[in-house]
Amino acid sequence: MCFELLPQGRVYHLGESRDARGRALPLIALSFGSADPAAPTLGLIGGVHGLERIGSQVVLAFLSSFGEMILWDKLLQEALRHIRIVFLPILNPLGVLDRRRSNPRGVDLARNAPVDSDEVPFLLGGHRISPRLPWYRGDLAGRLEPENQAMMNLMESQMLGADRLITMDFHSGFGMRDQIWFPWAGASEPFPHLAEMHAFKEAFERSHPNHVYRIEPQSRAYLTAGDLWDHAYGIYRERHAGDGGVYLPLTMEMGSWMWVKKNPLQLISVLGPYNPMKPHRLKRILRRHNTLFDFMVRALVSPGIWVPGLEEQRQKHHERALDEWYPKKEARP
Repeated sequence: MCFELLPQGRVYHLGESRDARGRALPLIALSFGSADPAAPTLGLIGGVHGLERIGSQVVLAFLSSFGEMILWDKLLQEALRHIRIVFLPILNPLGVLDRRRSNPRGVDLARNAPVDSDEVPFLLGGHRISPRLPWYRGDLAGRLEPENQAMMNLMESQMLGADRLITMDFHSGFGMRDQIWFPWAGASEPFPHLAEMHAFKEAFERSHPNHVYRIEPQSRAYLTAGDLWDHAYGIYRERHAGDGGVYLPLTMEMGSWMWVKKNPLQLISVLGPYNPMKPHRLKRILRRHNTLFDFMVRALVSPGIWVPGLEEQRQKHHERALDEWYPKKEARP
C-alpha cells in the first residue's frame, strides 16, 4: 500500500510483523525522488536486530534531517529529480519492542535468506536447530520470514531496477571502531563489483581523509550463512546481467565496545552492549554519520567517481582491491 507524502515522496505500508499472541506492528518505508525504476537509488535500513536499536535511531535521524532539507534545499530537490532515496527505519519492530535480537518467531533476520555456505562456523554462522539458540535461520530453507519478505518486496518495487544501487544496513555490537562491510558475508572470495567498491572507498577517502570507518569485506571479521544482502545482490546480478548495473550492498557495524569501555555499567542492561546509553553519546552517534550520508547521496548523483568508465580503470581498481583486501588471493574472473 502506497500513500503520496510530498510531490517527491511516498509512504509504503509493507505489511506487519506479528507474533503468536496477536500483537502486530506495521512495517513502514518511505521513498523520495525519481519514480523511474532505473534511477540511481540509495536504501537505508535499520532495526534488523531488535537489540541494536541505535541502527534505527541513526536512520530516523537521517530521515528527520532529510525531511527538513527537502523543503528548502534547492540542490537536494534538483538531485531528487534524478535519484531515489528509500528509508526503512525498523525492519524488526517487535524485536525492538521486546528487546530481543530475533523476530517474534525466534529467527535471526540477518541469517534467514536462502544463501548457504560451507565456510561459516557452527552456530555463529547460522543454524536451523532451534529458535531457543541465537543465530537461528528458520525451520525451512528458502522461506523468508515476513519481515524479510517485506524487505524484498520493497527492493523489488524501489531498488532492484536501479542501474546504480547502494544500500546501507545499520548494526552495532562488534569492535572498537565503526566498520563498513561489503560482500560476501558467506564466502571469503571477492565479489563481482570489487572494482566499484574500491573506487567508492577511494573517492570517500579522498573527499574525507579523516573519516572514522574501517572499510573491508565482511569475511575479514566473520562469515554468516543466509545473509539477506548476499541474497539481494544475487538477484540484482541476475537481473542486470550484461547491462552494466552496479550494486554495492553495505553494512555498517557500529563499534559498541567504545561505548561500553567508557561506561562499563552498560553491561548490566540487555541493551547496554549494543547501544550508547548516555544521552550525550547518543547525540554524538546520531550526528557522527551525516558526512557519510551526504557522500552517498552525492555519489549517486555523480556515479562516474565510483563506476570506472574504462575496462583498464576497472582492472586497476580490481587489482588494488585484491592487494588491499585479499593479499593471498588471485584475481577472480
